[in-house]
Amino acid sequence: MKGDISPQLPGGTLLFTGYENDQISINRTPYQSGLYIHGNVVTAPWGPARLSELTTDQLSPLLDPAPEVLILGTGRQTTFPSAEIMEFVSSRKVGLECMDSRSAARTYNILIEEGRTVSAALLLPNARR
Repeated sequence: MKGDISPQLPGGTLLFTGYENDQISINRTPYQSGLYIHGNVVTAPWGPARLSELTTDQLSPLLDPAPEVLILGTGRQTTFPSAEIMEFVSSRKVGLECMDSRSAARTYNILIEEGRTVSAALLLPNARR
């Protein structure tokens, strides 16, 4: 028995398609900066040079309207933002998942393919803590 098991996504759905030290690709378009996807729209450049410089103002656009989950790609290594940032996201009843940016890209794609409402903000791998 043969069957197509690829996800049935609406045309134009944004997915991460590549990841290198100095760029992230979405639908095969390279971006040489941190970026976010929210509401199937890419915003780039985005984000601080260091995760420790992340502000609530930088995250606010990703929470209106609120997704089920906000995936935060923290660069080459998994690190966590300040307690203030974590509380800010939590207070809006949004799940926050922090992971290295490569894992964040894969996780975003999987959740989108499952039909979940998810946003992702990724720092480049060379972002500092």
